Amino acid sequence: MEQQELSFEEAMEKLESIVGQLENGDVPLETAIELFQEGMKLSQLCGAKLEQVERKIEILIEAENGFQKKPFAPSNDDRGESIF
Repeated sequence: MEQQELSFEEAMEKLESIVGQLENGDVPLETAIELFQEGMKLSQLCGAKLEQVERKIEILIEAENGFQKKPFAPSNDDRGESIF
């Protein structure tokens, strides 16, 4: 299955699997590099899919409110960042 065909959830599952393998440390260096490269591609794919969803949300809000456009802005909790 090509990466562009993956759903967000499928890409995240693959990315989590790769992270688990890399964190385990039981892979040869060459394999680790290949996994890292694949993980970066999956990360970019997930980021692009999230940006598409954000644009759709903006369009929906704009259509619902007529002339008001409010960009999607996740809270700190949604991004996993601490406010402290």
